[in-house]
Amino acid sequence: MKSMLILGMIGSWELILILFVLMPGIFALWALIDVVKSEFTNSNNKLVWVLLIIFLPLLGSILYLTIGRSQKLKA
Repeated sequence: MKSMLILGMIGSWELILILFVLMPGIFALWALIDVVKSEFTNSNNKLVWVLLIIFLPLLGSILYLTIGRSQKLKA
C-alpha cells in the first residue's frame, strides 16, 4: 500500500528523470567502480572500458557487465 502511495505522488517529469537519468547514472557508476577496482588480463582493457563507460554510459555499462567482466583476472 505504501509503494502505491509513493508512486501516486511521483509526477511524470520525476518518473522520466528517474528512468532516463538517475538509473543509468547509477548503473554507469557501478560499472565504473567495478572496472577501477579490477585487474584485467590485458592492461589496456581497463582504460578502454573506463573511456567507454564515461563517453557512452548506458551502452558502455551494459557492454562491460556482459562482456568485460569475463576479461578480468580470476582471484
